[in-house]
Amino acid sequence: MRAILMVFVILILISCKEEKKSSVSMKDDVVALADDNLLGRETGTEGELMAADYIANRFEAIGTLPKGTEAYFQDYRFKPSTNPHEQAKVSDSLNDGTIMGRNVVAYIDNGGAQTVVIGAHYDHLGMGGIGSLYREGEAIHNGADDNASGVAVMLHLAKRLKEVDNANNYLFIAFSGEEMGLLGSAYWVKNPTVDINSVSYMINMDMVGRLNEENTVAVHGVGTSPVFKQTLFANNTMGLNIAEHESGVGPSDHTSFYVAEIPVLHFFTGQHEDYHKPSDDSEKLNYEGMKTVSNYIYSIVQDLDDNGELAFRKTKDESEEVPAFKVALGVVPDYLFTGEGMRIDGVSEDKPAQKAGLVKGDIVKKLDTTKVTDMMSYMRALSTYENGQKCMVTVDREGELLEVEVEF
Repeated sequence: MRAILMVFVILILISCKEEKKSSVSMKDDVVALADDNLLGRETGTEGELMAADYIANRFEAIGTLPKGTEAYFQDYRFKPSTNPHEQAKVSDSLNDGTIMGRNVVAYIDNGGAQTVVIGAHYDHLGMGGIGSLYREGEAIHNGADDNASGVAVMLHLAKRLKEVDNANNYLFIAFSGEEMGLLGSAYWVKNPTVDINSVSYMINMDMVGRLNEENTVAVHGVGTSPVFKQTLFANNTMGLNIAEHESGVGPSDHTSFYVAEIPVLHFFTGQHEDYHKPSDDSEKLNYEGMKTVSNYIYSIVQDLDDNGELAFRKTKDESEEVPAFKVALGVVPDYLFTGEGMRIDGVSEDKPAQKAGLVKGDIVKKLDTTKVTDMMSYMRALSTYENGQKCMVTVDREGELLEVEVEF
């Protein structure tokens, strides 16, 4: 296996050296990072180190400067958790129980007073494990959307920003350890490789490979700086449907920067049936959609170039508002839906929703007499029910209102 892996490394490094002869596309990057030979890029494994080599060589070919602690690399050690309810923890120890993670860090020095961090995690779930939603044994989780897509967009942005003369400097970080608990981003914030006081804001991309037919992009952290909302909508010349979220806290690497009081924007094109499964493969991504997202982010970065250091604003943690539930409807909500109600994106087998005849695409409008206007009102209404109770659910199905009885 080791010999096969080394052959693959040589091939991808050769492909990177050809950058000047023929441009590497975002699809090329995703295909390379989501290849079976990387065995799912689990943090601390040989496959992740191979991915780190690939990204470092892409950074070098683009012409960025190394800005890790050793060339492009910033290594850290962590102790993995065997408890599914506890996260892995970064460690200063070199004991046998610790494993090495590796951030990949590159820099464009424009001589500016401010630096913009643009990041995406490159690790994934390896052969499965605790975070996997696959229930049929071990299998390679290639993580094409999660998050080879974000890395590919980051590399595309690095290439474009290298070709313009801007006022800001740019630091690009491919984070390790996101799936184990934001390990790499938390480590960089505590051990920055540039003056962290010079960081104006941070952009994060996690799962940006499946722009849907409605062109909906979720943008989190909109409330973390007063200038963000106007900038987002002023630069939306691509016909995107922006699902904006105020909070700077969420399950991705932007959170590490937000808690350090740095404004953040996090871009996400939505969950899907292949999330955290072996079926998240490169052929399923919307590469034209990725270009659209990349162009949108580039426009935002260019617009903010002359704004200097952005003001930081604390936001309410939206996750703290989620009520406790005693029952479940058995659906996957469409978190990108911006209309009135809660649209169903998936229905679980043998759960109340399926038994009642609810299907993907139904928009929940009422639970009994309680009106559902958005996800939060849906969750508040659902939290009032207990196991064994029945509920009349009103849904909009292709423009027709239907009522079905659900038993929890």
